[in-house]
Amino acid sequence: MGSFRKLLYHIILTPYKREHVLGGQNGHRLYKYITTVSNNCGCPLYAINGMKDHIHILVYIRPDISISDYIKRIKVTSSKFIKENNILPYFKKWATGYSIFTCCSNIKNTVKSYIQNQEEHHRKKSLYEEIHDLLDDETIFKRSTPL
Repeated sequence: MGSFRKLLYHIILTPYKREHVLGGQNGHRLYKYITTVSNNCGCPLYAINGMKDHIHILVYIRPDISISDYIKRIKVTSSKFIKENNILPYFKKWATGYSIFTCCSNIKNTVKSYIQNQEEHHRKKSLYEEIHDLLDDETIFKRSTPL
């Protein structure tokens, strides 16, 4: 019997120095572009959204693609897209690092909803508080039903 895996990844990317340069109508063009790049490399993207200083991505990354290669592809191609199309004029580049969390497929809809409702979450919490909560043993995505 072969190996099986079905891991989803919740990725948070920030622009250089966490500048407030993302978002707005052109931010949605960026989201569509990243979704296309991800899907074209065989990594279905289930949700993408963000704020002016970061974006969230929920994606399945194929086992034959390393996480770092996937993120590099997203950053390099989207940076080129932003600059060639001048859609975010103050964007310089992506920050070197990123945040990434694995998710069980049974909480996919909860994570999707969380990503889609970023404006609501950030009325109450900063990006730092949000990442701290994500690191705190699934504080944000507590199960509503037992296994």
